[in-house]
Amino acid sequence: MRAVVRRGAELVLDNVPDPVPGAGQVLVKTLCCGICGSDLHAVHSMEKMVDLGRRSGEPVLIDPAKDIVFGHEFCAEILDHGPGADKRLKTGTRVVTVPVVAAPQGFETVGYSNRFPGGFGEAMVLTEQMLLAVPNGLSDVQAAMTEPFAVGEHAVAQSDAGPDTVNLVVGCGPVGLAVIAALKARGLGPVIASDYSPARRKVAEAFGADVVIDPAAENPHARWSAMGVPHSRTERSVLAMGGNAGKRAIVFECVGVPGVIQSLIEAVPVASQILVVGVCMQTDAIEPFLCINKSLELKFVLGYTPDEFAATLHHIAEGTIDVRPAITGEVGLDGVAAAFRALGDPEAQCKMVVRP
Repeated sequence: MRAVVRRGAELVLDNVPDPVPGAGQVLVKTLCCGICGSDLHAVHSMEKMVDLGRRSGEPVLIDPAKDIVFGHEFCAEILDHGPGADKRLKTGTRVVTVPVVAAPQGFETVGYSNRFPGGFGEAMVLTEQMLLAVPNGLSDVQAAMTEPFAVGEHAVAQSDAGPDTVNLVVGCGPVGLAVIAALKARGLGPVIASDYSPARRKVAEAFGADVVIDPAAENPHARWSAMGVPHSRTERSVLAMGGNAGKRAIVFECVGVPGVIQSLIEAVPVASQILVVGVCMQTDAIEPFLCINKSLELKFVLGYTPDEFAATLHHIAEGTIDVRPAITGEVGLDGVAAAFRALGDPEAQCKMVVRP
């Protein structure tokens, strides 16, 4: 089959062996696949990602020196079933899934594996029991956004966001937009969105952000008190004396650049919760005393659960979340390398999808 292969630090369009489904697996045709920010990192930093995974205690199941076919945000069509499949979903069914396959060596991620090619190829092998049928009327592209928007669903589920919080989303790329969408799907607000990019601020507004801020023109932390969030211990104590402790700040860091976490620690109100959703590949530094002195909660989140993935598909299918404003371009396999370059400019592109 034709596929875009990560070979060294380059993306190469080539012919690779057709995947063959094993027991409990299905062979699918890739209908479309989103380009993830992690893919942009992995082109040049796959070796570092593997090393960091090893240092965090994960088994090393991928060799970055060998070919890798990226792509884990996909919608696909069932072509065939492997041995022993129960065939609960018939050939021709459009599906999405958590991109994980159980292999003899352990669980591998489709699109970050030498053995299981991802959606930047014409076909994939997936785990039958994890497949979810795409509801009628939902386009391939909308369905493919289940995976990236499930990341936002998980981040919000892991947070304390609720009726008595004010929620700040820092960074309005695809991750930040997914967080905004998940907050608004729950009916939560106010949601403040902050990004230097005019294009991304416009998309954040389309996703329902209540306040959209250009941090070059206005400090997003200047509005806490006006929104009922006490900034200092003294301010909180004064409010508490009147029987109202005020609202709590929940901050989602969706940038993934060194220095952002520290800047938030310095700026957020006392007793804030900071959820780190952006993926920073570099060594970073924080001052723990500030966290202690302000009684901050710092929480790192990753991925999503199968239930959160299914809930996100439901939200998209029901129209609770409209993912379409995030989609800014489509390419074929021969346009993937150029698309990776284009995604480096937030004014040019937000989320691009590949149609093999």
